[in-house]
Amino acid sequence: MKKILFVASEGVPFIKTGGLADVVGSLPKYYDKRYFDARVILPKYMCIKEEMKSMMQYKTHFYMDFLGQDEYVGVLEAQYEGITYYFIDNEKYFNGLKPYSDNVVEELSKFVFFSKAALSILPVVDFRPDVVHCHDWQTAIIPVYLKERFAAGEFYQGMKSVMTIHNLKFQGIYDIKTVQRITGLDNSYFAPDKLAYFKDGNLLKGGLTYADAITTVSQTYAEEIKTAFYGEKLEGLLTARSNDLRGIVNGIDYDEYNPETDPYIVRKYNASNFRKEKIKNKRDLQKQLGLEENDKKMMIGIVSRLTDQKGMDLVSYIMDEMLSQDDIQLVVLGTGEEQYENMFRHFDWKYHGKVSANIYYSEELSHKVYAACDAFLMPSLFEPCGLSQLMSLRYGTIPIVRETGGLKDTVEPYNEYESKGTGFSFTNYNAHEMLATIRYAEKIYYDKKREWNKIVDRAMATDYSWRVSASKYQEMYDWLIG
Repeated sequence: MKKILFVASEGVPFIKTGGLADVVGSLPKYYDKRYFDARVILPKYMCIKEEMKSMMQYKTHFYMDFLGQDEYVGVLEAQYEGITYYFIDNEKYFNGLKPYSDNVVEELSKFVFFSKAALSILPVVDFRPDVVHCHDWQTAIIPVYLKERFAAGEFYQGMKSVMTIHNLKFQGIYDIKTVQRITGLDNSYFAPDKLAYFKDGNLLKGGLTYADAITTVSQTYAEEIKTAFYGEKLEGLLTARSNDLRGIVNGIDYDEYNPETDPYIVRKYNASNFRKEKIKNKRDLQKQLGLEENDKKMMIGIVSRLTDQKGMDLVSYIMDEMLSQDDIQLVVLGTGEEQYENMFRHFDWKYHGKVSANIYYSEELSHKVYAACDAFLMPSLFEPCGLSQLMSLRYGTIPIVRETGGLKDTVEPYNEYESKGTGFSFTNYNAHEMLATIRYAEKIYYDKKREWNKIVDRAMATDYSWRVSASKYQEMYDWLIG
């Protein structure tokens, strides 16, 4: 039995702020349990909901030296959907109203403490992993510690580490003296080929340098981060480690996102009856949001953070032109930068009945948008993996995306000559190239309905469940463990 340990700052169903939590909470469930015993360690944040805390059983506690003090390390355990979760308890570090704060030194201290504690509890809970799988900068010190202070302990010898990059933009950077004080690493670890990053210390760089393997969440993003545009000044290191770097696209939970059983949508449907049933969800959403009730109108959805990274500057640029000339409806759900929130509110006012701006987040409404819309717009500047396009494919809502990162890997562009493709895509980060692609999709939708339905057939036949991703991670673990 091969033993795998996930260490991360968040994981569903216990705590979630983004896609990282979905990966950590979903992926271990899909490993082949005949060969892999996968467990997860998370911080026990005070802000975890009481119903989730009530699942946790106190296991033990001990004291650990950290920043020159004996710090309490409580260990709790929970079982959820067949996976064992351990929680590190320390109210000094995990007492915020949210899992993360804006205080960089506080964050570094919190997650270096968590990482050291995560390794320290392993002999206590009697679990010796073959691979410690670390996620993002918050746990990036673990591969360094495994080669440094923990390497002397017999229990830790031969333990491998994997570093997964969910978003390279966030790296855990501060001045070298502070990083050195918090991590307790000696000067030799702050050489330019280790944790030194110009004049600062960089935790993610440490993890990427010392991990035995590196993964990121799509094949295209794995290539992109070796270039200056996407590499966030780590492209040199990632290029040097390209033999140890692989891209494995994320999946989505096919039980949670299933148009045949989705409790949020008014009419269930599947790949064989969507031609008759999917439209009923559109009618319901048009009525709910006060849009013109018209079966024939092409409805485009956006469920997103409203930020530049998500391509909202492109959308802003063409909104007036598109809405004044094109026969479409637009449904927007999300929050983000104030300029984009106000921009969508303005167009909702100006083109009321044609645009619905929902500047908040609702799980229920997001499912309704995936089920009701004909197309889904996602024109990201960069997108390590992206989950919304996978959800829209699952619901037969055709993605219109920019060819970057996971969007390029998961959406096959429509080819009218060979009748192939599961969506529409454009290459350059350009508003009018995006508009031309939207208009091409409109043309197929209005003029070639049979062709459009074939695109929906192919979209709903794709498999981006976690099962596919899990098999690729298992291959990597086998390669690492030997």
